Amino acid sequence: MAIIGSNHRRLSSQTKVGQIAVGGGAPIVVQSMTNTDTSDAVATAKQVQALAAAGSELVRITVDTEKAASKVAKIRELLDATGCYVPLVGDFHYNGHTLLTKYPECAQVLSKYRINPGNVGRGRKKDVQFSTIIETAIENNKPVRIGVNYGSLDPALVAKMMDENNLLPQPKSAKEVAYDALIFSAIDSARQAEKIGLAREKIILSCKCSDVQDLVVVYQRLADECEYPLHLGLTEAGMGSKGIVASSAAMAILMQQGIGDTIRVSLTPEPGGDRTQEVIVAQELLQTMGLRSFSPLVTACPGCGRTTSTVFQELAQDIQAYIRTQMPIWKNKFPGVEDLSLAVMGCVVNGPGESKHANIGISLPGTGEGLSAPVFVDGEKHVTLRGENIAGEFKQLLEEYIKKNFRSETIA
Repeated sequence: MAIIGSNHRRLSSQTKVGQIAVGGGAPIVVQSMTNTDTSDAVATAKQVQALAAAGSELVRITVDTEKAASKVAKIRELLDATGCYVPLVGDFHYNGHTLLTKYPECAQVLSKYRINPGNVGRGRKKDVQFSTIIETAIENNKPVRIGVNYGSLDPALVAKMMDENNLLPQPKSAKEVAYDALIFSAIDSARQAEKIGLAREKIILSCKCSDVQDLVVVYQRLADECEYPLHLGLTEAGMGSKGIVASSAAMAILMQQGIGDTIRVSLTPEPGGDRTQEVIVAQELLQTMGLRSFSPLVTACPGCGRTTSTVFQELAQDIQAYIRTQMPIWKNKFPGVEDLSLAVMGCVVNGPGESKHANIGISLPGTGEGLSAPVFVDGEKHVTLRGENIAGEFKQLLEEYIKKNFRSETIA
């Protein structure tokens, strides 16, 4: 399939977060974040487990109070006891210097620290507090993400840059100065960290914005001006389809240009909603762009007047849910199964054609068509299903195809 532009990865240094490689040509890493109270170790460990099971390769937790910091080692212990070894990232704002030094076990068990130059400290305290965090990272051999946010830029830095801008013969707009401040804050902080002694390969940068066009401009410039690994994310993306669309639009543009080493889709969950949705969206974004494979994806037609029955919609939903349920088993037994392609189509117009293009596809009858559903395997008609158990029979064919075409690790 021809694609517009290039998804050739930009050159960056590589670091390890736990056992996960970030940057330097490694696959783009999916990250997520808990929304539990970190001081509740059991609830937080449970949500970390759920995010990791959904496919999050790094999970960030808030460390904002002494009580939270005191529970981080317990969270790690609970996770390890269940065989969940996903790296934990500690998110520090305002008091990270205090928490990391007062709770050394917290500093030791975290796989990465995330700090924000905009709120590390004010005035003369800023350099001291920043140095304390970096020195702790060095002592514990941990990487640091220096994450600048549009909404929490250092006000002293912005004021200084605005004053300098006003003296120019042709001053920039306030937005352009904000772009400059974001990029300067990230790169200057990284250089300060290196002067303190943190190795270049232990630094990851991010410059998050909540507007799609702002994010694209800032990261394009950031990628041009440094070689640190970059974490991508549209901050405060929003709820539901808005958050999904905005995050996907922004990050797809950048990743197509080879920009980005880790990503997070920052969705606002509905009340009581499933936090793992942000992980699934991130995976599907990477997979639909052809950058990584996580799980077989189902091609399904949108439906029209030819498909007044909801059978194909129900089957597509059923199959996609079945795949997600089975993937924890399949990925261990059948390497490569994540690249499998399926099609569930609703009528004769595109059904047979799309089904032939998939590894295994089914064309269900549309309005007025005969009550039969041909199944195609690797481009050839394999069988025609009829009756009340089409879904069950199709799943059985899917299982048979996987066992036949993907080598099982359990076979000697």
